[in-house]
This record gives sequence, C-alpha cells and structure tokens, in this order.
Amino acid sequence: MNGRHIMPIPRCINSSHHSMMAHMPAAETTASPRNGARPQTERPADSVPSAAPSAAPSKHLGWLFAVAIAAAAFNLRPVVTSLGPLLDQVRAGLGMNPTLAGLLTAVPSLCFGLFGFAAPSMARRIGPIAVITAGLAAITAGVLARSFAGGTAVFLLLTALALAGVAVSNVLIPVVIKRYFPEKVGPMIGLYSMALSAGTALAAAVTVPLTSSLGGDWRYGLGVWAGLGALALLLWLPVLITRRERGERAGGAAPARLPITRSRTAWALACFFGLQATGAYVVMGWLPKIFQDAGVDKGTSGVLLAVTMVIGVPVSYVLPNLAARRGDQRLFVVVLALCGIAGYAGLALAPAGAPWLWVVLVGLSNCAFPLVLTMIGLRARTAGGVAQLSAFAQGVGYLISIPGPILIGRIYQVTGEWYWPLGFLALLLVPQMLFGLRAAMARHIEDEAVRPAERVTA
Repeated sequence: MNGRHIMPIPRCINSSHHSMMAHMPAAETTASPRNGARPQTERPADSVPSAAPSAAPSKHLGWLFAVAIAAAAFNLRPVVTSLGPLLDQVRAGLGMNPTLAGLLTAVPSLCFGLFGFAAPSMARRIGPIAVITAGLAAITAGVLARSFAGGTAVFLLLTALALAGVAVSNVLIPVVIKRYFPEKVGPMIGLYSMALSAGTALAAAVTVPLTSSLGGDWRYGLGVWAGLGALALLLWLPVLITRRERGERAGGAAPARLPITRSRTAWALACFFGLQATGAYVVMGWLPKIFQDAGVDKGTSGVLLAVTMVIGVPVSYVLPNLAARRGDQRLFVVVLALCGIAGYAGLALAPAGAPWLWVVLVGLSNCAFPLVLTMIGLRARTAGGVAQLSAFAQGVGYLISIPGPILIGRIYQVTGEWYWPLGFLALLLVPQMLFGLRAAMARHIEDEAVRPAERVTA
C-alpha cells in the first residue's frame, strides 16, 4: 500500500493547527553531488514501494480507523495490569512457586522486546494492518485461554501468546499512524497513548472488584478482559478488508533494510525508551508497597497507584500534540525528568507527607512514554523507517528495562527501606534525560544510518 495514501480523519481528532509533516522533509530529497553534476533524486533505503492508488475511503471509514486504533491501544496493557492484583490468587490456584511468579513479572518486557523485533519483517510480508489484526486475535485468544489453564507452564505459554500480540501491535500502530495519517501524527499518537493509559488504569482499578462481583474466581476476573479484545478485533476486520494491504514484498520489490544501528538517534531513543519503561514498571509493581510501608492503608495505596495511571490519560493526548508542533522536544524531556526527580525524592523523604502530590509528579514523569512514541514517529521520514525505528527502540528498550524492577526489589531486600531504591530511580532519570535530549533533536535516522556513498539514486 502506498505510504503516501492519506486516510481521511474526523476534524475533531485534529486538535493541532500546525501539521508536523509540514516541517519535515519529504521522503525523496534533492542532493547536490560533489562533482557538480545535475542533482539526482535520492530515495531512503527503507522507503516503501509505491502501489497503485485505490479509491479514496469514505469519511465513515476514517472514523472507523481512528476508533479501531483507540480500541487496539486500550487492549495493550490489561493483559499485564489485570494480572498484578490477582497474582496471589493465581499463584495459589496453579500451585506456582515464588520463582515462577517472579519470572511471570519479567515476561512482559521480555516478550515485548523479542517479539517486537519480528514485527517489521512480518509487516513487510503481509502489511502492518494484517499483523495488528492478527496481534489482536492473539491477545484475545491468549487472555481467554489462560483463564482455563490447568498448570503453570500452560498459563505462562498462553500469557506469552497474548504478550506477543501486544508486542507486534506496540511496534506497528505508530507505523500505521505514520502511513495513513502523516499530517496528523501528533493527534493520532495522542489518541493512541490516551487509550493505552485508560486501558492500563481501568484494568488496574476494576479487576479486583470485578472478580468479586463474578464470584471471586480469578479465572473469570482475568478471562473477562478477552471480551474487550474481541471487540477491538471486530473493529479491525473491516479495516483489514477495506484497506486490502499487500506486504511490501508482495509486489516483488523489497526495500533494503536500513542499517539502523549506525544511527545515534536510534540508540538514544532505545535507551530513553528503556529507562522510562524501567521507571514505569517499578511504579506499577512497587508503589502500593512503598505507601503501605509508610503506614498508608491498602485501599488508599491502591487509589494512589490508580492516580499515577489516570493522570496519564489527558496528558497522553495533549503532550503528543504539543510535541509534534515543535522542531525538537527537549523541553518536554527536561520537564518530565524533573517531575520524576521531585516525585521520587518526596516518596523517599516523606511518602505519607504529601502522597497525592508525589503520585501526580510520578504520573507526569511516566508520560515520557507518549513522548517517546511521538519522537519515534518524527525521527523517520517514511512508514518503513518508522517501522524499523519503532521495532529497534521498543525491542532494545524493553530488554533494557527487564532488570529494573528486579534490582529495585533486591536493593529493598538488602537495605530494608525505600530510601535507596527510590534514590536509585531518581538517579536513573539523569541518563534518561541525557539520552532524551539527544533523541529529541530534529534529525532523521535515514540521514545518520545511510552513508552518502550507499544511497540509492533514482
């Protein structure tokens, strides 16, 4: 499918009057050879081959596509955040030992990293929309089937199946946005991030009371989330049928892979992504315990955790719009890091002194996630470039984040207090800010990864 084919989008979603793409170079640029010959048209190594243009889709299909993206994003975290509140019941029900339970907490980052790397090659073969649709089917099947698992091994495998669907969708939804909404990257990334934050918060907040209302069986409390996955899948099927995407290799001309590891911006994005994911997973896993150790009751500590997630819902929509309007995003990188440093310092020194302020500051710091997604969309010129950059940044980033929660738990176990673990988290925000400042500069990975002598001239 032609990467320049633009899907109509309802005006209500475009809250930005200045298109991000208006400030970006086109996929094809004019070079000035050193030998003084007539300039040639250069094509990035990862540019998407052109396909025959199809009829312009209707306004209703534009609405459907936007709703489908939001629905998919809503389903990318309940597979993880619905399990945490019920983990003790799941362990008891399956006879899971503590070691395997610890492995279960590391599975999401591992799957996000490993399966995320495979997403671009799958998209080149059958198209990103088809891969996302298959990913939603995997999420729905895995979430539903694991609620009937009779043993730990089967439960882990089915959880990995669902997380594989999450991983490929994580990587490719920004690609779909770049390809079909090139002039509305900020608003659409905002919609995607807002829906993802809402799904995260809802699953964390209502899984326990929902399980109680269904009789107290954890199997029902986990399995019910498959219903939302099925709904998202139903929305993506007509999008898949109407777009009728072909894989980029189906036309017989596969674009050369971009040597992305040469790009300093790509590495900076990967490190920034990994460090922000480390903080987010530590907060999701340990924040209630931090407050409980400070004398806050369990109910309130759960509400405080929910606040850190809910604060990201409106910010996740507004921040990408603001970030996409600027040539670079360094201001936002610094502000979010300072919010995190202040929040972690407050939690370390006086967790019960102003808990609502601390969770708001930490919640704002965790909004580095929608910011890094926006930067991924801005740092490549084409949908193919975004696919490779998204897979690289998220794949490497999630692998970087795996040791974080484990290390924080170990520091707490050794010291018996939260002062040092929280100090360590605050310290991590310094390299996160430095990598973010590099990643936020207005550059494109194609210019860094492809050397002049290797560029393919038309």
